[in-house]
Amino acid sequence: MAARQPRSMEKMVVTPQLSTRTVNHSAAKALEEAGVHPLLSRLWAARGVECAEDLLLNWAAMIPPGRLTQAEHAAKVLADAIQAQKKLLIIADYDCDGATACAVGLRALRGMGARVDFLVPNRFETGYGLSPAVVELAVRHPSGKPDMLITVDNGIASVDGVDAARDAGMDVVITDHHLPGDELPRALAIVNPNQPGCGFPSKNLAGVGVIFYLMLALRSELRRRGVFPSDGGPRLDQLADLVALGTVADVVKLDANNRLLVTQGLQKMRGGRMQAGIRALFAVAGREPRQANGFDLGFAIGPRINAAGRLADMSLGIHCLTTDDESLALRLARELDAMNHERRGIEATMREEALASLEAASPTVGASVCVYHPDWHQGVVGLVASRLKETYWRPTLAFARSDTGELRGSGRSIPDVHLRDVLDLVSKRHPGAILKFGGHAMAAGLTLREDAYALFTQGFDQAVRELSGKNSFDPVIETDGSLETGYANADVAGLLQQQVWGAGFPPPIFRDTFYVRQQRLLKDKHLKLSLERGHQRFDAIWFNRAEMLPETVDAAYRLDQNVWNGTVSAQLIIEYACGA
Repeated sequence: MAARQPRSMEKMVVTPQLSTRTVNHSAAKALEEAGVHPLLSRLWAARGVECAEDLLLNWAAMIPPGRLTQAEHAAKVLADAIQAQKKLLIIADYDCDGATACAVGLRALRGMGARVDFLVPNRFETGYGLSPAVVELAVRHPSGKPDMLITVDNGIASVDGVDAARDAGMDVVITDHHLPGDELPRALAIVNPNQPGCGFPSKNLAGVGVIFYLMLALRSELRRRGVFPSDGGPRLDQLADLVALGTVADVVKLDANNRLLVTQGLQKMRGGRMQAGIRALFAVAGREPRQANGFDLGFAIGPRINAAGRLADMSLGIHCLTTDDESLALRLARELDAMNHERRGIEATMREEALASLEAASPTVGASVCVYHPDWHQGVVGLVASRLKETYWRPTLAFARSDTGELRGSGRSIPDVHLRDVLDLVSKRHPGAILKFGGHAMAAGLTLREDAYALFTQGFDQAVRELSGKNSFDPVIETDGSLETGYANADVAGLLQQQVWGAGFPPPIFRDTFYVRQQRLLKDKHLKLSLERGHQRFDAIWFNRAEMLPETVDAAYRLDQNVWNGTVSAQLIIEYACGA
């Protein structure tokens, strides 16, 4: 076990700071005058919504596909390939966004007459993206060597892979949403809202959103060619459940266009109109699709798809999302559910080992956290990093040893620290220590020489301090201020649950002062509370909190519904509380 920290340590005290979002009162008033619920008007105005037009969630309000750079050009390329009956092969990614993007591509292309199959890289063998090794696998694909490769949720950095494909006689169309490097691949077409010169208003499309847009453009192109009537072709809106799942699971910012896509998908699920695989995943997760919300997608359905890519082969997840056979979908969903249970067990063991090693090394941590164990599972280190980041509120990296002896690491960061920039600085200061890395502000992956681990951890901590200007960090819980007493009820809790919340559009957290009437421990680890504010009394719970509270508290909380024996009541989920 290795869990090295820099010699210069700071005593770790993680105390959340509570803040209150600023509300644009004129926007809130305009929304209320347009007929929006007064509480929702205030919440949405605090999240940047300025007028009722920003809340239009029907298909007509979606940004047109023609505004996505090269979408129409790529559509022509694909239309030519379909009409020439060329073999197409989708190169997917091994996370939920990649799996749903692959499913959207397969279903849409087959509905438009294409000969298409897929290949998904193995996380442990060929790594991420369209690499030369993946190109070799494509050439030897069981369905025959393809004429064209279509990447989904990857490819923008695959300069060598695209060259290898061209050398092997295969064309490439790239669909991706990740940030490009200094050099773009020499593909026939690149569809990516984040490529240079693309004026698409929503830079936050997930990979599944990008391929969905391209499929819309392709259908329009085939209509222009007379292949379909002016209003004919496959009903692509029936893929909205897949688009919603991938968008939420990839934790992209839920701007107005993404909220539209997610809303349309949730409406399909609530109406019982969804892919057989998604219906089966709801069933094995014990969730009710008629009340489907973003939490279900991000924390129940998405992790079960991701488990396949973390522990085995994402092909299982893609097959689950593309079959129309209800019984096969349920069997595949049960396999994914079993994998997810296995993943949770592995993650829990690794997390406990990491915490024990950190506590044994020192009761303090530096400005960052790095942990490593040679026997850890490569597919789960990112989840461990995420858990430790929440515990210590530091940029965190977790490493495992690969079959080749290198260390494969995954990191998660906090708003104060741009993780990729830190890794870039370390790579320049310690050439050769990092073999490769990539990512963005909040998450990154990297490969290290094993003998460079100690040097790296010291350099990483120093770079975090320098770039942030801080030696320690405290989380900030952003609240929406006090919840008006008239809205503190089960009906409003249900209203809030039906809205689309997520990254960049966070669910509301309220802040009020309460008198603690009763408190007791539940299962020795959860604090069950009876709180009083004015003439109202609330049941409340603070999960994973064992210490008792003082008589009066300042609490940050979520308003939730508690259903018990058919009775629905309001319940407060405490995020943080301290003496008032």
